[in-house]
Amino acid sequence: MNKLPLPVVKYLNKYSSDNWQIESADISRVNIIVVIPAIDELENIKILLGSLIECENKYFKSTLFLFVINNTVISKETVKRNNELSLLFLRNLIFKKNDDHFSHHITKSGLRLAVIDASSPGKEMPGKDGGVGFARKIGMDLSLTVFDYNDPAKNILLCLDADCTVSKNYLTAIVDDFNCRKLNAASIYFEHKLNPMNETTRAIICYELFLRYYVLGLRYSNSYFAFHTIGSSMACTAESYIKIEGMNKQKAAEDFYFLEKLAKNYPIETINRAVVFPSARPSWRVPFGTGQRVNRFIAHTHYEYSLYSPECFQVLKEWHKLFFADANLNAAEYLSLSKEINIELWNFLISNNFQTSWVKILDNSKTIDQINLQKFRWFDGFKTLKLVHHLRDNAFPNKNMFDALDELFLKSNINLVLRNKNEKVPPIEIQTKYLNELRKFDKENDHKN
Repeated sequence: MNKLPLPVVKYLNKYSSDNWQIESADISRVNIIVVIPAIDELENIKILLGSLIECENKYFKSTLFLFVINNTVISKETVKRNNELSLLFLRNLIFKKNDDHFSHHITKSGLRLAVIDASSPGKEMPGKDGGVGFARKIGMDLSLTVFDYNDPAKNILLCLDADCTVSKNYLTAIVDDFNCRKLNAASIYFEHKLNPMNETTRAIICYELFLRYYVLGLRYSNSYFAFHTIGSSMACTAESYIKIEGMNKQKAAEDFYFLEKLAKNYPIETINRAVVFPSARPSWRVPFGTGQRVNRFIAHTHYEYSLYSPECFQVLKEWHKLFFADANLNAAEYLSLSKEINIELWNFLISNNFQTSWVKILDNSKTIDQINLQKFRWFDGFKTLKLVHHLRDNAFPNKNMFDALDELFLKSNINLVLRNKNEKVPPIEIQTKYLNELRKFDKENDHKN
């Protein structure tokens, strides 16, 4: 019987549910659990498994790949039927009831599989909260009941999605980094696959340029939150998961809020040796994010080739330099100096009750370290994004994507000339070069906050 530590018991009693359980042939001696929510993903589950059996098997014996097959009561019947087939397929694999060629390869590989049924009648997720955040939470919460707490190795939770594939060193790089670098939380390097070159691929190039440009802007600004927030590319220890009171139930952006909450308690490091390859497909599964941006691009409902003005990040950089300096000023001084940086920064601080918040921070902090901690907890990743949006709407409108990229490259000391300046939207080959340069920069410049 796996005896759970008191903090785990307290967390589960307060935040978890006993509506679901893990089905597996063997859940002993597990230190790594890869939680994989899946809805209407039978074929992609097979592709993912094909990718996983190609991974280096150094940690297969101590790793559990946990699929959370999920839907709500109001999900379409076609979705529920696909989930039924996914459950049947996975159960047959887990309990070795299949003798086909593919199943034999899975069994022979040593992959340890488990499944949670959050799909069948009576086990569905609630209609109000049911979504990817809730599905991740179910899997991550139940993972806490499985870890081998007697083993001194770190207990690591990895988030992956059913429509991904991974590099062969996926497990080894992540687990080795967590243990050797003593990590508590991490964002894992990702790349959308770009073949074949069709409209969907054009859409994902545009969207990934947007994602990497924003993080480059945050890096330029010296933001504490300059890391990617991709749900299939994040990891943390069991201890850090409990510390932040677990995964949220957001139907979208659960990854953003989860990593932001982790970042307020632990450094978010970047693991660049492993690669997750998320799907570039259109999707109905979340109300915004990758799938919806691809949908939008293909439908031509928005002009996609625009980005935040680099001036937004310039203001952000100057605000960081002022606010996070060693010297602590009073609220009036911060507001006065913020007006000198940009009047809209001042307006933003006023509208977000900076003066009241800063007085509370000073009153409730006994040491300089506590003040500094409260600074970035107040001006967090969400407020950072809100400020960028405020500056976009009131001072610096979005710019042509490639003009903005050129300017931010220059500010970031990336000396490149990739296009003819007269081309508003360059050929897809040039767009791909921009993306490859951003990927290269991400891989060579680990985020360490």
